[in-house]
Amino acid sequence: MHSGQFHDVLIARDRVFRFPKTAAAAAELPGRVAVLTAVDAVELGVGVPVPLSEVRDGGPHGFLVLSRLHGTPLERGDATSPEVIDVVAAEFARVLRAMAGADVEKLRLVLAVADAGRWRGFAGRVRATLFPLMSEDGRARAERELAAAVAMDHVATGLVHGDLGGENVLWQQAEELPRLTGIVDWDEAKVGDPAEDLAAVGASYGPELVERVVALLGAGDAWPRIRAYQGTFALQQALAGAEDGDDEELDDGLTGYR
Repeated sequence: MHSGQFHDVLIARDRVFRFPKTAAAAAELPGRVAVLTAVDAVELGVGVPVPLSEVRDGGPHGFLVLSRLHGTPLERGDATSPEVIDVVAAEFARVLRAMAGADVEKLRLVLAVADAGRWRGFAGRVRATLFPLMSEDGRARAERELAAAVAMDHVATGLVHGDLGGENVLWQQAEELPRLTGIVDWDEAKVGDPAEDLAAVGASYGPELVERVVALLGAGDAWPRIRAYQGTFALQQALAGAEDGDDEELDDGLTGYR
C-alpha cells in the first residue's frame, strides 16, 4: 500500500487499486480512465496501465482497478554505465519516437492540449508566491529561467507524458541488457511538446544520456526548449509545494534560490 496526497494505491500481484482520498480526486477518475484508454491505443511498444473496470463503488469515493506493470526503475548510475548507455538511449528514443508520431487529432478528443499561455501564467504565480521567499540572487536566477520559458516557441505536436522522470519508467533485463517495458503515471499526459519529456529524461539521467537520445531522434533543434523546460523544474516543484501546503517540496524546490 502506498499513500499519496490524493490517492491510496494498493499494488497486488497482477493489478493495482487506486482509492481517491477526496471527492475532487474521485471526480477525476473517469477522465483518467479515458486518458489511459487513449494512450493504450497508441502503439508505443511498451506497457501502460490499462483500466480493468469503470470506476467502482466502494469506500467514500469509489475506486479504480488498473493492470499492474512489472519492472523496476533504472538508477542513474546503472543507466549511464559505459556498457549500457547506448542501449538505454536507444530504448528511450524508440518510445519517444512513437509518442511524437502519435495521431494527435485522435488524442485531442480525450487529452488536454498544451496551453500557449501556460508559461506566462506560471511566471506570474511564481513571482507572486515564491519571490518573497527568495534571495535577491535567487530572484535574478528565477527571472532568467522564467524569461526563457515564456520566450519558447509554442509546440503541440505529439503525445507528451508530462512527468517522465526515472521513477515512472520501468525496465526489465533481456539478455543481460535493460529493456524499457512500461511507463506509469500518465496523469499529466497531453498533446504537447516532445522536448518536455526529453528535458525530464535529462533531469533524471544526466546530459550524456539525453544528448544521445536527442541525436538518435535527430531533434537537435529542440535543445533551446529542452534547456528552458529544465530551467522550470525546480520552480514547478516549489510552486506546487507552496500551493499544496507541502513544506518539504517547497523547501527542496527553493534550495538554489535562497
